[in-house]
Amino acid sequence: MAHAENETTISRSPEDVYAFLADGLNNPKWRSGIQDIALKSGTPGALGAVYSQTLAGPGGRPIAGDYEITTANPGQRLSFQVVAGPARPSGEYHLSAAPGGTKVRFTLDLQPKGLMKIAGPMIARAMQTEVAQLTNLKSILEAA
Repeated sequence: MAHAENETTISRSPEDVYAFLADGLNNPKWRSGIQDIALKSGTPGALGAVYSQTLAGPGGRPIAGDYEITTANPGQRLSFQVVAGPARPSGEYHLSAAPGGTKVRFTLDLQPKGLMKIAGPMIARAMQTEVAQLTNLKSILEAA
């Protein structure tokens, strides 16, 4: 299994951080590589909401990365499962109050299958790059 994890503290309340993360339409503001995103079904940020997402894949070619919100505990935990595309990781944001703000831990997990096992090291690097973008989230939210 491929696993990536990162953590940061953001000088905003857990409720503010959660609200920003839960609305997938905010993703392009802090995650590079998103070419397009839209709410496909459900209520924004709510359990079961599905976001249609196009990502920049290898060589910049577009790949699907649609995801569904699988856990929605405001101010505490937000989980998702990628439901379209070649790699389908699950991810989770754990939020907890910290002195002066919110501690955010972002994890990604993927069980590669078939030919994806060969690309394991490349997938692991991509996942590490993705969770490292928490620094962008921190910058955006603290500047607001």
